[in-house]
Amino acid sequence: MANARRRGISLRLIMEEFEVEERTARRMLRKFEDLFGGVETWDDNDRRRWWSLHDVPYIQHRVLREKELAALDLAIRRAGRDGAHDEAKALETARDRLVASYSRPLMHGAKKYSELLLLANGFASRPEPTRKVSEEYLNLLFTSLRRPTLVEILYQGARDPGPRKRLVEPHAVIVGTRHYLIARNADGDREYRQFRFDRIFEMHATVQPFERDPDFDVERYSAQAFGSFFSDAEHGPVRWRFAPSAAATAREFMFHPDQELTDLEDGSLLVEFTASGWLEMAWHLVKWGKAVEVLDPPELKEMLKRVRRGEVEVLP
Repeated sequence: MANARRRGISLRLIMEEFEVEERTARRMLRKFEDLFGGVETWDDNDRRRWWSLHDVPYIQHRVLREKELAALDLAIRRAGRDGAHDEAKALETARDRLVASYSRPLMHGAKKYSELLLLANGFASRPEPTRKVSEEYLNLLFTSLRRPTLVEILYQGARDPGPRKRLVEPHAVIVGTRHYLIARNADGDREYRQFRFDRIFEMHATVQPFERDPDFDVERYSAQAFGSFFSDAEHGPVRWRFAPSAAATAREFMFHPDQELTDLEDGSLLVEFTASGWLEMAWHLVKWGKAVEVLDPPELKEMLKRVRRGEVEVLP
């Protein structure tokens, strides 16, 4: 902190950063002065003292924390999906240089932590307005994913008369217009199910371990849907045709990871992929007005008409 920040560090910053009292912060600063010979101090106009380090030889501080590496990986993933490829590449380079400077045993644990955080934060759709999600639930699930251990939830499904307790094996969190926990029932079949966060009334950690499915891939799973919702009943080939006036703009969009784009003779653009979620597709297509036409499936074509007429009462 003293070497990286322009002004250096102050007593108040130490207290806030490490959540310690003033006496502890002063002891830390005294130890800091003892350990490093290149410490410089100065007082600002408010008579606050600052400590800084300058021209210090490279020191392998060993302070790249697991969460920091994981945050870098998340930032790289987000930048890539936002289309900011130059920023993603720059972040990758910075991450690789940091990783290269640390010992293999140290980085093994940090990389494992990062992989779990990426798994817990799988993205099923491009950035857009999303529902707020409980930070407490996310932290609890992340801890469960690390071990891994079962989680008990009080959940009310769409067809349930009321909330009921379920013991589940969490495998990932899908973030989109809605947020979903992807899990398997601990005492039921081995099928993966989606549990909407807004329908989870309570969530509790347990100490019961379970064996994670090594073949589960959150990217492959989320690619089955257009947004964050998946249903076998709605899963199938999708074909959209964008008018010549909108073709150039549509070509810049990543509607789905497996999309195929075809330029037609009249200047229009054909977009094809296989996914689920007619309503989320219709919500998106409304933004294109009359510049897009649904060719397949017929159910999506009808859904889009209903959304445009305001006949769909399902809220985001």
